[in-house]
Amino acid sequence: MAEGIEVIVLLDVGGLEDKVKFEKHVKKEGFKPVDGEDFVYTATSSTTTFSTKAYILEVFKKGLQKNVFNDANLIFLLNETPYPTYYYDKETNDFELIQEEK
Repeated sequence: MAEGIEVIVLLDVGGLEDKVKFEKHVKKEGFKPVDGEDFVYTATSSTTTFSTKAYILEVFKKGLQKNVFNDANLIFLLNETPYPTYYYDKETNDFELIQEEK
């Protein structure tokens, strides 16, 4: 049986008004800030990759919605596998996948 999925989340956020409030939210949801790094968090997930991805997007979306910020991009790795970058779309109030130019 798998030990769980190791998660690393990198949030690139501009103009965040209250980092303490934001981090309190993500900590409550199981993400730990990485010492010495700004907006880098780790966690371990015991669910599927799909569920883990959805959970990450939901937790960070809620954290941002409780705050004031200019813009945000989110990148995460599950078991060291990088996933595509998401950006926060203020029109949909959700993270959207950045479409790679071909």
